Amino acid sequence: MRHNKKINHLGRKSAHRKAMLSNMANSLIFHKRIATTLAKAKALKLYVEPLITKAKDDSTNSRRVVFSYLKSKTAVAMLFRDVAEKVGDRPGGYTRILKTGTRLGDNAEMCIIELVDFNENMLAAKEDKAKAKRSSRRGGKKKEEAPATAKTVKKAATPVVEEAEVVVEEAEDTVEETPAEETSEEEKKEE
Repeated sequence: MRHNKKINHLGRKSAHRKAMLSNMANSLIFHKRIATTLAKAKALKLYVEPLITKAKDDSTNSRRVVFSYLKSKTAVAMLFRDVAEKVGDRPGGYTRILKTGTRLGDNAEMCIIELVDFNENMLAAKEDKAKAKRSSRRGGKKKEEAPATAKTVKKAATPVVEEAEVVVEEAEDTVEETPAEETSEEEKKEE
């Protein structure tokens, strides 16, 4: 039973575990995504998310607290400058864990842990999906034009008929313009 087992010890003593999580948090802040085992990623998520929340408030005290966990001035500067700026309006859930399968050697579950606001591919896909989203589920397709009634068909057909009569009249005029002698010669040839 797992009564009161809040943290996964990851098979390490506390000093080793804290140093490992600190190094992984630094790598996550620098590279924005890292590949690791699922157990370590879950432990890292619990470790780094409170630090990102702390970074939203840029004060000397919060910088000192974060530095006591990360032990790296450049990581603290990057966290407060770049990461906190992007996640300023997000209420939580700064990291995402994507499972990638198992490791070949020992069959350990592997995953990628990344900062949510730094994955441009997923952000672009989300924007495209937001543009394509409809506002109501019951709206259905927009209604097309009303079907043509007999009156509208008749009105539409009338100019076509008038144009046809004009074409026929022009054709008759061209036939009348031909001389009678040419037609008689053509008739003789046919006979």
